[in-house]
Amino acid sequence: MLKKEYVVTEITAAPDGSPYVLVSLRDPKDLRERQFSPMEVQFSSFRTMDDLFKNLGRTLTAQMMGGFATVIKLTLNEYEELNIKVGEKLVLDISKVEVVSV
Repeated sequence: MLKKEYVVTEITAAPDGSPYVLVSLRDPKDLRERQFSPMEVQFSSFRTMDDLFKNLGRTLTAQMMGGFATVIKLTLNEYEELNIKVGEKLVLDISKVEVVSV
């Protein structure tokens, strides 16, 4: 079993209108290395297709520098039971399930 600590960075309703809540989590080390703002968005504009291909690698690298978010989907009852807020720390217990085929 593995225990992993995360910080809640965003809580949103499911985009399809279903009764779920999406919780975005980030590793605390990623947050210390680069102050992350969920409202921070980076845009790149390109005038020609050549500009697009020349700068594509730099654009992708800039987007990935903040690390990747882990998103979990909770029912409304689970969300209310946890009573979590943005900025709080969570610990996830991760374990492998052995499946026996018949």
